[in-house]
Amino acid sequence: MTIPRHIAIIMDGNGRWAKARNLPKIIGHKEGVEAVKRVVKACLDMKVRYLTLYAFSTENWMRPPKEVMALFQLLEDFIDKEFELFHKNKVRVCIIGERQRIEKRLLKKIENLEKDTINYTDLIVNIALSYGARQEIVNAARVLSEEVKKGRLEPLDINEDMLTERLYTRGQPDPDLLIRTSGEMRISNFLLWQISYEEFYVTEKFWPDFGEEDLRKAIEEYSKRERRFGR
Repeated sequence: MTIPRHIAIIMDGNGRWAKARNLPKIIGHKEGVEAVKRVVKACLDMKVRYLTLYAFSTENWMRPPKEVMALFQLLEDFIDKEFELFHKNKVRVCIIGERQRIEKRLLKKIENLEKDTINYTDLIVNIALSYGARQEIVNAARVLSEEVKKGRLEPLDINEDMLTERLYTRGQPDPDLLIRTSGEMRISNFLLWQISYEEFYVTEKFWPDFGEEDLRKAIEEYSKRERRFGR
């Protein structure tokens, strides 16, 4: 079985999982956090090097304020309670997305976690938070335009590598495998630049039900595919 170096996951279906059980949506989100822990541990066992999780999009800010607050509280609790998981397993945590909208107290915890795990290399976990791929590309273009404006760069010298190095995921390989749960066939503004040649795998399972065997099944399917990269 060929293990992808980098797996990205659109974690979808928490609300529908809860609705199917006549439970409050927040219970679905809590169970989604448990799925995150299962998948992190499975990636460690299978020697996946990079894992990117779509936790909260820029569009998610349009959800009811009470739900948004609950989601960020879950993230804060996850950071507080899983400190040992990251350090014991040498997991580096990186947050990718727009930070200015995140509440300052939580942002401080996030940045402390990033600093505390910066030297770990067994698994790099990117948490896409307040993330939108279009905005990420716009931000990278703005950085390049400022460098042109200051005379550090000629417009005709700009290439793909230069833009890649100004994205949130700079220094990391592009995803090999993108998994989406809940059966939806959409990218949802996620890693639009980075997934140009990834393999796409969709499962009908809602995210709270996703576990190690589901991850293994996705990787087995990935292993059967011939990646030609347009050649």
